[in-house]
Amino acid sequence: MQVLNRHIAHLDLDSFYVSVELLRSPKLRGKPVLIGGSGDRGVVASCSYEARKFGIHSAMPMKVAGRLCSHAIIINGDMEMYMKYSSLVTDIIKDSVPLFEKSSIDEFYVDMTGMERFFGCMKFMGAVKERVRKEAGLPTTYALSSNKLISKVAVNEVKPNGQIEIPFGEEKSFLSPLSVTKIPGIGKKTAFLLIKMGVETVKTLSEIPVEMLQNLLGKNGTELWQRANGIDESPVIPYHEQKSISTENTFSQDTIDMNFLHSEIVRMTEKIGFELRSQDKLTGCITIKLRYSNFETFTKQKTIPYTNSDHVLIREASDLFEKLYDRRMLIRLVGVRFTNLIPGNYQISLFDDTQETINLYQAIDSVKRRFGENFLMKASGMRRKDDLS
Repeated sequence: MQVLNRHIAHLDLDSFYVSVELLRSPKLRGKPVLIGGSGDRGVVASCSYEARKFGIHSAMPMKVAGRLCSHAIIINGDMEMYMKYSSLVTDIIKDSVPLFEKSSIDEFYVDMTGMERFFGCMKFMGAVKERVRKEAGLPTTYALSSNKLISKVAVNEVKPNGQIEIPFGEEKSFLSPLSVTKIPGIGKKTAFLLIKMGVETVKTLSEIPVEMLQNLLGKNGTELWQRANGIDESPVIPYHEQKSISTENTFSQDTIDMNFLHSEIVRMTEKIGFELRSQDKLTGCITIKLRYSNFETFTKQKTIPYTNSDHVLIREASDLFEKLYDRRMLIRLVGVRFTNLIPGNYQISLFDDTQETINLYQAIDSVKRRFGENFLMKASGMRRKDDLS
């Protein structure tokens, strides 16, 4: 049964990367700005609202964006700076509200259930919005409703620098006229399938029997039906900063087999790289751990540009291992750890990668989620049967 009369706000930093760049270079204000890889095969990570008027959007190939707006200003991006401002806003929200969830580097959910008895929740969120503007210099948009889904959708309807409240009981009427593409979780393939069936609005989607959607989309059909009907019972998960993601392996027999050791580094890096992407995280620091047969233990770390791409992480991890392993002695244990974690996904981590690379990682991770992370692995990370501990 759905929880009644919750008060859940969604706060979104408007065009976050661009807004940070405007603080650094006010002369960019009012101009079409693109954040991302500057090469012909680069990808747009973010863009200003002026650029969006030309049909440009995130994840678009930079070459296409350049054709749509030849006078756009391209900036490679500075994740260190973006993270600094994200942390500043996080601290402001932490100091202002009783319970919040940080869902990405620039998005937050706030649970104010019960606070409505003391003061208006919309007024309270307005005060938080103003505080973020004054202390961080960043514009925000927020929406208030009875659940996370409605607030998320509503925010996107009133950007930029907007605010809206969807009263309890009006969730379905708010969603009804919207395109099915506005519902979170409906990707291009599902949207194409629904529109091909003549299902273009959320109202039409909500009227389809749940059994029919189950037959059409499997278990996702039930969740889609609930979303179309404005139902979302998911709680606001209290925010806690995750410090690291790591893995290590103690061998059943000490070894000096370099081929095997390198394959272990690849396998473990790929394993926690998938975990990193599954949690929508990026890492800015890699550490390699090595323990010799005499139990002496050493580590070596390196700060890197924020990423969650296996090809970058494996390269850096392998390089660190080469530098760390400086004696011809049997090895008992190796480990890989990612630290300096921040929220982020494919688009914002791959400033210098191509659309093909993004599509490849999305396809690989989709297979791993469906069949298990060991179903698809790099050949260089596969261990021989006689090496398994």
